[in-house]
Amino acid sequence: MISDKVRPHHLERKAILYVRQSSTHQVLRNRESSALQYAMRDRLTALGWSEIEVIDDDLGRSAAGGVVRAGFERMVAEVCLGKVGAVCAREVSRFARNSRDWQQLIEMCRVVDTVLVDQEAIYAPRHGNDCLLLGLKGSLNEYELDLLRQRSLSARYEKARRGELVVAAPVGFVKAGDRYEKDPDRRVQEAITLVFDKVEELGSAQYDLPSSIFLSGTLEWSRRRDLFGRGS
Repeated sequence: MISDKVRPHHLERKAILYVRQSSTHQVLRNRESSALQYAMRDRLTALGWSEIEVIDDDLGRSAAGGVVRAGFERMVAEVCLGKVGAVCAREVSRFARNSRDWQQLIEMCRVVDTVLVDQEAIYAPRHGNDCLLLGLKGSLNEYELDLLRQRSLSARYEKARRGELVVAAPVGFVKAGDRYEKDPDRRVQEAITLVFDKVEELGSAQYDLPSSIFLSGTLEWSRRRDLFGRGS
């Protein structure tokens, strides 16, 4: 059943599907999450939108507020221009996990009458109850992120207290006392040089991936081929 919150004037404008994962590791290893997010396009189609733009520029970028998210900024700009009837994400936490970005998006959607869509519901910021619910969800998203940080730090501190915390040296370095030095293995240094030369030669643009993701993928490719002499 089509929601009564989706009006003809919403469908006359395009819908934006926002896809984001918080880290390079998630992008490379948790591909099911990406697939589920892209599949939200079907939900927008079922709701009546024919023009759907996918914004996935922020793959590998946290929404905590510490990094610039070009995709999010472009989405908000499109909303401000009145070109967007709906912004969609699988979970609304994909949009933002900090109050500043979250409130900016909600306020702009309220001003130009743009609805928000996730896998569970459709939210119309001009409706009082929906606006209240979105505000609560934004606060919960921010709190959840802070809680996860606290749990992670507590776990690290506890392992350190037991003497079980192991911090691996960065690729290409070895630990020497309380500092790191370049790995003396010439094969390792040559492999690292090869990786960076290949990134510079090919560039990440042709793969349509953020450079950090492309580099991590290249390092993973190198590791699996035993370029660093440590097996796969």
